[in-house]
Amino acid sequence: MIEEEIIHWWKDDNDGSNHKTVLRLESELPTLNNSFPRDGKVVVRLVNTVSSQAIKLSPEEALKVSTLLMSISRELMDKKREMWKKIEF
Repeated sequence: MIEEEIIHWWKDDNDGSNHKTVLRLESELPTLNNSFPRDGKVVVRLVNTVSSQAIKLSPEEALKVSTLLMSISRELMDKKREMWKKIEF
């Protein structure tokens, strides 16, 4: 099931053409395999005009990636705030 899509448009510097890249987050429900519960999967799919690539993550791996993304994003935002503080108006 598709949970979310993030669409990113970009322009090719060489020929000026516009391109679209989609980051799609999908989920696969947990299953029973020989009466034994199996984890669901989080699928991270990257789709562009040329190809599509996907990686299936366990819930634990997906949580680790999300924690890393949040940490890196906060750090980048803090650095930008520091740069704004240094600018004199």
